[in-house]
Amino acid sequence: MGCHARARGAAAALGVLGLLCAVLGTVMIVMLPSLIKQQVLKNVRIDPSSLSFNMWKEIPVPFYLSVYFFNVLNPDGVLRGQKPQVEERGPYVYREFRHKSNITFNNNDTVSFLEYRSYQFQPAKSRGSESDYVVIPNIMVLGAAMMVENRPMSLKLIMTMAFSTLGQRAFMNRTVAEIMWGYDDPLVNLINKYFPGMFPFKGKFGLFAELNNSDSGLFTVFTGVKNFSRIHLVDKWNGLSKVNFWHSDQCNMINGTSGQMWAPFMTPESPLEFYSPEACRSMRLIYKEPGIFQGIPTYRFVAPKTLFANGSDYPPNEGFCPCMESGIQNVSTCRFSAPLFLSHPHFYNADPVLAEAVTGLHPNPEEHSLFLDIHPVTGIPMNCSVKLQLNLYIKAVKGIGQTGSIEPVVLPLLWFGESGAMEGETLRTFYTQLVLMPKVLHYAQYVLLGLGCALLLIPVVYHVRSQEKCYLFWSSSKKGSKDKEAIQAYSESLMTPAPKGAVLQEARL
Repeated sequence: MGCHARARGAAAALGVLGLLCAVLGTVMIVMLPSLIKQQVLKNVRIDPSSLSFNMWKEIPVPFYLSVYFFNVLNPDGVLRGQKPQVEERGPYVYREFRHKSNITFNNNDTVSFLEYRSYQFQPAKSRGSESDYVVIPNIMVLGAAMMVENRPMSLKLIMTMAFSTLGQRAFMNRTVAEIMWGYDDPLVNLINKYFPGMFPFKGKFGLFAELNNSDSGLFTVFTGVKNFSRIHLVDKWNGLSKVNFWHSDQCNMINGTSGQMWAPFMTPESPLEFYSPEACRSMRLIYKEPGIFQGIPTYRFVAPKTLFANGSDYPPNEGFCPCMESGIQNVSTCRFSAPLFLSHPHFYNADPVLAEAVTGLHPNPEEHSLFLDIHPVTGIPMNCSVKLQLNLYIKAVKGIGQTGSIEPVVLPLLWFGESGAMEGETLRTFYTQLVLMPKVLHYAQYVLLGLGCALLLIPVVYHVRSQEKCYLFWSSSKKGSKDKEAIQAYSESLMTPAPKGAVLQEARL
């Protein structure tokens, strides 16, 4: 009896344990998604108590700026009307450091900040040194020539003499460091002296001089603490709700985020928009495909073909005009009126006539397309590579002798890629807390439910088996008593004398 009692107690205990596991598993299945969502919402908002705040404040991902120059091989031939020939030089790689300062939390659920950037040359990652010489168009001369194309001839002749006096030519041979970070130019000093405010810089002129050791403007973005629906969206840039560089309200709108984090729980239909101060406009990327980065699921977003399309091919871009061929965007209105154009590297995704007009260009999607890989649950970028090309529209301008007989052409100056990928301890922490743990909990809920159901079967099976044993014992006992009665009756029949007739009958037989 003691063994049976212990067995019944063990079966009951396992049944109770199974019930608890099944209930816990069911509760997790019902409650876990909302709990994970609450934790994600809590930790991606811009708040000092959130896990992502330090990542937002001091970006731990190493960013690199890779610059490729288009060295003009036949500058004298271009002045005579020949087709430009270029060769790509680089990359010249710089480590990019970013940090936010002047962080101010406002009463309307926004935070304002300045993000400073600085660059350090990386010789080990570069193909060449900053002392390399490159022949590129003289932006000051050719840009100024285009700006006075419709001005009186007398002004043009004065400019021609000024250029000659200062030793300015249509093409210049400068070092990479000078082109990037600036060089002393007497023409810049002259213009700043007689036309103050015409240029946003004084002294040295360089294509990236304004970016080094400087900020990208005062951003004010929504924190998502009080109203999650607008998390990370830009409220104002430099105090403006929209810019005034372009010719339509739609093109002047400041849409999306500041380009560092997006709203969590993204879907393939979610837009990926951000405002770029360098491009003076908002950009919208589209979903391409899912992927995996270091074990972390991602969505890849890329630039649509309409990003730099002209107004004829894509009417919403009409506000960015005056336009030329599709695939390049005129940024002269936000770049001191110089005839500068943005595009993808090597005129990728642009009208083929642009690449055909310059020898040495070879556009291809593997090398020249931009992408962002975003973790859809948190909206945090895992891997990104943003690539853009800066171009100068040049041609002969009557009255400006330095322009010679240049045929109209959009000539690429350089292209650059800003890239960064999460790595090291930051990647491991992100993977553990936001990928591994939710995955473990996801499987644990079904394991608990299955284990609970299995344990609940033990007392049921034990009860059924016990009932079967009782039935067999009862059946065998009943059958045994009947056999005993039959044997006893047979024995009694043997002991009883037989009648005489029966004896005679048996004798006859």
